[in-house]
Amino acid sequence: MVYISNAQDASKLIVTAKGGGGEADDAAAAAAAVVLDLWRQPAKIPAPFVWPRADVALPPSSPPTGELDVPVVDLAAALRDAAGMRRAVAQVAAACASHGFFQVSGHGVPPSLARAALDGAAGFFRLPPAAKQRARRAPGTVTGYTAAHADRFVDNLPWKETLSFGHRHANAAGNNSSTVADYFSTLGDDFKHLGEVYQEYCEAMEEVTKAIMAVLGESLGVGGGYYREFFEDSSSIMRCNYYPPCPEPERTLGTGPHCDPSALTVLLQDGDVDGLQVLVAGAWRPVRPLPGAFVVNIGDTFMALTNGRYKSCLHRAVVHREQERRSLAFFLCPREDRVVRPPAGAGAGERRLYPDFTWADFMRFTQRHYRADTRTLDAFARWLRPPACSGAAPVVGPPTTATQAATV
Repeated sequence: MVYISNAQDASKLIVTAKGGGGEADDAAAAAAAVVLDLWRQPAKIPAPFVWPRADVALPPSSPPTGELDVPVVDLAAALRDAAGMRRAVAQVAAACASHGFFQVSGHGVPPSLARAALDGAAGFFRLPPAAKQRARRAPGTVTGYTAAHADRFVDNLPWKETLSFGHRHANAAGNNSSTVADYFSTLGDDFKHLGEVYQEYCEAMEEVTKAIMAVLGESLGVGGGYYREFFEDSSSIMRCNYYPPCPEPERTLGTGPHCDPSALTVLLQDGDVDGLQVLVAGAWRPVRPLPGAFVVNIGDTFMALTNGRYKSCLHRAVVHREQERRSLAFFLCPREDRVVRPPAGAGAGERRLYPDFTWADFMRFTQRHYRADTRTLDAFARWLRPPACSGAAPVVGPPTTATQAATV
């Protein structure tokens, strides 16, 4: 295992190895004492951040391509009248059957709240390492701060810092209506205002995802209320991302190629600095941030809910030599013990592609057994279905290709 400790120089973090032997610890030893200074750039990136060329480079046969043409769905119009809903349904159905990405406008989130949330993330990531380490992520969880996911992995490290925390929806059992604010209060008085901002932002995201789920339900023929009710008592995840300038952007990635394990991701990108790319027809296509809009993509959990009708698509984040980039990702997730299965009667007669599962099991799989990539859901399905003749617990090793990432 690898953890990040504070260096004497407050501007630096040192990646150091820790463990009791084995191949993982041998790999960690190679990363020992590598100085990671994300603010004062070295001439070259440290070896643990160098990704395989197959993941970083464009496919050699790919013709020049422009940005991905994703529809912009007007949620306000969709909820206002039948004509608006018909248009939104057609847009979403076409996008989700191919690459699973679209943008939403008319979402009702005040621009001032979005700006405050982005500025709050910027302020947090500017803090000295010692201050950020007060929020460091505990092993085996998704909550807290981490630099480059070096607390979980020893190679193919992403060139980024993240701060993640949970949000219990209004109808969740035991919800005290201030889950996010309470988390930040545990970090100290200095973080109280940030907690208030993100509490309000997560509540706004909850309403946005309800509207999106109404459109998705209509597009799949199960009605606007089906998925709204399915996710009404959810426990979702909020993540703030910071991608510093990088001296060798062509050799690393901000986030490696992956599909999101969650049901839905709602992404707010700061300014006009692009970074999100989607693999479509063998080419990486950028998705440009539109002012005032959110980028939405289908995750593995929702793909399982539709029995594969709607796609969870491979995507990544690139970094830049001189420009920094920030984004906020809200991952909609079901209640931990809710069974994920397609609606009764939907796709009658079709072969089930994925077994029933709970979000708690899927989360445990991605945190402890498998580094999220393009095959996460299929690997999870095999993990749930061990060979009938074997009495041993299912075991899934790391991906055999270079396509590895760290998401939820």
